[in-house]
Amino acid sequence: MSAHDSTPAAGSLAHFPVSLISTVMGLTGLAIAWQKAHLVFGISSAVWIGIAMFASAVFVSLVGLYAVKLVRFPDAVRGEWRHPVRVSFFPTISISLMLLAAVWGEAAPSVAFFLWATGAVLQLLFTLSILSSWMFHTHYDIKHANPAWFIPVVGNLFVPISGARFASPELGWFFFSIGIFFWLVLMIIIFYRVFFHEPVPPRLQPTLFILLAPPAVGFIAYGVLVPELDTLARLLYYFALFIALLLGANAPRFVRGGFFISSWAYSFPLAAITIASFSMAQRSGLSFFLGLAGALLAVATAVIGLLVVKTLGAAMRNAICVPE
Repeated sequence: MSAHDSTPAAGSLAHFPVSLISTVMGLTGLAIAWQKAHLVFGISSAVWIGIAMFASAVFVSLVGLYAVKLVRFPDAVRGEWRHPVRVSFFPTISISLMLLAAVWGEAAPSVAFFLWATGAVLQLLFTLSILSSWMFHTHYDIKHANPAWFIPVVGNLFVPISGARFASPELGWFFFSIGIFFWLVLMIIIFYRVFFHEPVPPRLQPTLFILLAPPAVGFIAYGVLVPELDTLARLLYYFALFIALLLGANAPRFVRGGFFISSWAYSFPLAAITIASFSMAQRSGLSFFLGLAGALLAVATAVIGLLVVKTLGAAMRNAICVPE
């Protein structure tokens, strides 16, 4: 390593966590939620556009930094790829691309298609690679199982959401099938680990909120493929709603846990159940869900706003890019 690479800035870059890219998912999910609020409540479009632009800038900045890390510190990147927890956060890159495609779909369809297509291909590659590592592993144990494991496979549910305007529904069903099937498989594994083994470590407890994302995103994706509010749609939405209630009932536990970068796991699931509630209100015609969506939007905005403030504070203290 050269003298230049041994500077504090270079050392920090070596410890830049891939999990930080998950912040883009939360920000973009919030932008989509406010986009729905604009259509339903008539709130100024400047709100969602501002959040979407901020999310886009964060994505470019973080992926750019991680690309530099890949070039300058390839061993550090390989270490994250082999890590039983951190490897699950690599697909946040592909998911963020597809979320950005969803939020910019109307304003810039050609850009949105590029983002979606790139994200869909990357998502499939990440799914194949990470599933292969799980199947032929030599270093995984039940204690490594945590809700972040949903990300590599359940991320496939995002493909039909923004891809309906770009590709055949059959492609959407292909990715939807992968996401739903492995959500059910992993849900059993995760609950077994949570119920019968040692508790999730404090710094990973926020990832329990990821339990909320698969049924909420599944409901949204299924609604794109099957517009009718049928039995499966209701099962997905109401299970997501129950998980939201379960997590909400334990909110004091999460508040006492303090702030970690993993706290961004609160962000996208809250945005997802908000978006799902807007969709449920539209598809059911019941005003209750519209009120619920508004309340959830307020909660998601407050939580994500606080996370932004906490993250900026941690960055100013040089408390993010540090050894694990």
